[in-house]
Amino acid sequence: MTRETWVGWPSREALVSDKVPRTRRLVSWFVRGVFLGLLIWSTLCRGGVPGWGVALGLVVIAVCAAAIVVYFRVTLEQRLWLSLGLLGLVLGAGLLAHGTGFDIPAAVMWCAGALLALERLPLGAAVIVAALALGAFAAVNEDPWPTTAAVTAGLALAGYVLRLDAEARGNAQRLLDQERAARSAEAESDALDERARIAREIHDVLAHSLSAQLVHLEAARLLIERGGDREQILGRVVAARSMASEGLAETRQALSALRGEMTPVEDFLRELVASDGASVAVAGARRLLTAEASQTVRRVAQEAVTNVRKHARGAEVTVCLAYGEGEVTLDVRDSGGAPSEIATSGAGYGLLGMRERAELLGGSLEAGPGEEGFVVRLKVPG
Repeated sequence: MTRETWVGWPSREALVSDKVPRTRRLVSWFVRGVFLGLLIWSTLCRGGVPGWGVALGLVVIAVCAAAIVVYFRVTLEQRLWLSLGLLGLVLGAGLLAHGTGFDIPAAVMWCAGALLALERLPLGAAVIVAALALGAFAAVNEDPWPTTAAVTAGLALAGYVLRLDAEARGNAQRLLDQERAARSAEAESDALDERARIAREIHDVLAHSLSAQLVHLEAARLLIERGGDREQILGRVVAARSMASEGLAETRQALSALRGEMTPVEDFLRELVASDGASVAVAGARRLLTAEASQTVRRVAQEAVTNVRKHARGAEVTVCLAYGEGEVTLDVRDSGGAPSEIATSGAGYGLLGMRERAELLGGSLEAGPGEEGFVVRLKVPG
């Protein structure tokens, strides 16, 4: 045994009885009641003792019971000397009882003191107290010495078993508390991740929608300042309004997707490029993607197609969605247009945001000029 084994206190969980099963608590209180009843009965039934002697005996029993109650509290506070003093009071009361002829109460007090010491004190101090208490019991016991030795050893073993049982119960309670704390922390982490996902989705949708609206509204402002044609101004305002409506619809769609209420990715891609006359090629066995992977594919496709419309007007768009083993790949290519500097560099803020989104899922995003045009390639687990 290590030094900590001898000087260390039992854990607080082992000493606290609040979380002990109700049946065990009832048994414990029944045993204590039997001990107390035995003390009172043996005192009252002692013949040849005057009334004041019986009264004094009952007072001593009450003092010992109060000392044990306080002992239970101070051991929770790990106050060694006060705990030893209270047990010393109980053992001293046993000596007093034995000296006045109350042998049964004396034996009960000594045995109870030994059990309480072995169950609740540091093992080093508990062994000393139990040795003194059980030694006093063995010295005055009138049974044959084999019986006395067997009873003494049984009491010592019972006290140690009570200690081990309390420690096992305390360890189980600590593990349960740790598991609950871990589950609580996991639930809080999941809630934070969910908030971050929702915030990221809303940010992407609003950034895409508001930037487009800003372009149209700025163009309308310039037309108004220069006295532009009313139809042109109205067209810009209508376009901005359309962008706002699309942004609201995309926000609702994003929230629905996060709740698991989403249309297949293939259908979304076909609707996305329908106005450009492009087609969507799907390779591999189709399967249901996670909400995060599905949203990432949708956002990257949307950003890539929007960049083509902004920076390479007239280009032909090719979209390919491939289901691989443990991952899904999205290729968006354009050819035949006149890419601007931002389009050919792959340094647009939208694609940077999409790259960060892919990396959060353990995937990757590559964007840059290819042989015939601009290529955006996304790979994410799914």
